[in-house]
Amino acid sequence: MTRPAQTSNGFGLAQRLTRPRERSRIVCMLAFAATIGAGLASRRFIHGLPPLLSKYPGDALWALMVFFGLGALFRTAPTWRVAAGALGFSYFIEVLKLWQAPWLVSLRHTTLGHLVFGHVFSWQNMVAYAVGVALGCVIETLTRRDLDVAS
Repeated sequence: MTRPAQTSNGFGLAQRLTRPRERSRIVCMLAFAATIGAGLASRRFIHGLPPLLSKYPGDALWALMVFFGLGALFRTAPTWRVAAGALGFSYFIEVLKLWQAPWLVSLRHTTLGHLVFGHVFSWQNMVAYAVGVALGCVIETLTRRDLDVAS
């Protein structure tokens, strides 16, 4: 019988994603703010890049920002729950683009409304959101501090 691959602290990847942990709210909020900065920069400095590299990094970073925000709110939730919440919220906002209520269209024409809600539904954005949330899981898994919980 083979044993699952283990990390340096003795936990396999699946255990690290489901084991209780405590996140630093300050670190999560700093990562949240840094991700906003990176996302805005990814939209501003796109000249000369192919379309795939000019549009979708911002969408992946948007979902990563949601991941860090939920991590700050739910400090002891397992990584998989934060990831599921971030992906679900990101997908909800994307599907919301299909609803064209006049008040929502007006909101989308503001700078903040455009950054939060976007304008046009795109299946490709959903892939980018999954990439961003997966990146959040990787970052958190590599930097986590497990709680001492009696099994």
